Amino acid sequence: MVVNGTPTRTIWPAADGRGVMIIDQTRLPHEFVIAELATLLDFVIAIKDMKVRGAPLIGVTAAYGLAIALREDPSDSGLAQASAKLNATRPTAVNLAWALGVMAATLLPLPPAERAAAAFVKAGELADRDVAICDSIGINGLALIAAIAERKRRVNILTHCNAGWLATVDWGTATAPIYKAQEAGIDLHVYVDETRPRNQGASLTAWELSQQGIPHQVIVDNAGGHIMQHGGIDLVIVGTDRTTATGDVCNKIGTYLKALAAKDNDVPFYVAAPSSSIDFAIADGLQDIPIEERSAREVTHMRGRTDDGRLETVRIVPDGSGAANPAFDVTPARLVTGLITERGIIPPRKEALAAAFPDRLVPVE
Repeated sequence: MVVNGTPTRTIWPAADGRGVMIIDQTRLPHEFVIAELATLLDFVIAIKDMKVRGAPLIGVTAAYGLAIALREDPSDSGLAQASAKLNATRPTAVNLAWALGVMAATLLPLPPAERAAAAFVKAGELADRDVAICDSIGINGLALIAAIAERKRRVNILTHCNAGWLATVDWGTATAPIYKAQEAGIDLHVYVDETRPRNQGASLTAWELSQQGIPHQVIVDNAGGHIMQHGGIDLVIVGTDRTTATGDVCNKIGTYLKALAAKDNDVPFYVAAPSSSIDFAIADGLQDIPIEERSAREVTHMRGRTDDGRLETVRIVPDGSGAANPAFDVTPARLVTGLITERGIIPPRKEALAAAFPDRLVPVE
């Protein structure tokens, strides 16, 4: 994807090979800032504080963080300790543990002296793999948009949170079909949920779409159902942080409510799900997926740019009022029309997922 007309990824090795460069997403949309991560602590903070976020990107970032850590201590214990620190940063997105598992399987058989260099190469391969997967998701999801475009002039799509290229290495998951549709010349309009409390739709998805020149409008989180009732939305596409072996989908808080509204209004509700976000060890999303509880300050305070250009953080609730901040919710498989994966569009069912990904299969009760 592009930033100011220049093709850009969300993460890449520094020119001198000593660190890794990222887009600091906490500074968007008002500032475009590139930051360098050069120590294990840098990576831990970047993931935990959401300088990088989005399940696929978190996984790749952790892989690079492990590679950097192994330069200091490539021993078995060093690998295990670095993995544990990275894995503890965000509990919900399964890509984090998946990427670290792939790295460990690659590195443990090697002599310690060879591990750091091999880890950096493997992290790069995971980054390229993520781009290829998202590209395939885009191609597979394009068929859904094209089918709607055959019967009406403009296709109206609703997104939630940011499952765009900023949440991956490139292309995005939920946005990949949108970008492919733009390339195909399809007339598009995107409704962008603001996605409180961190406003990742308003600050990130809207910024992405602006950079790509895609018509869009930011809406408050509670407006989607109203627009669906009046026939204004043709298709919902969201991302996922963890999808169970039975098709339950864990995604940014508020996704479940959009799925309910879509079901009530006969609007197709699709989830863009790379295989790395499918957890074949879990069958019941409501019972088995840990839901991250983030700081109440994300709810009680809001950051933005004043009319005179200053970036300010303000409190928006009364002094003394507390806040709960569950970061994700679970949408049961019965509300999901289909999963857009790199291997096609798959029904959110245990048998269908097992048939599509036999290489990922593990015993599930």
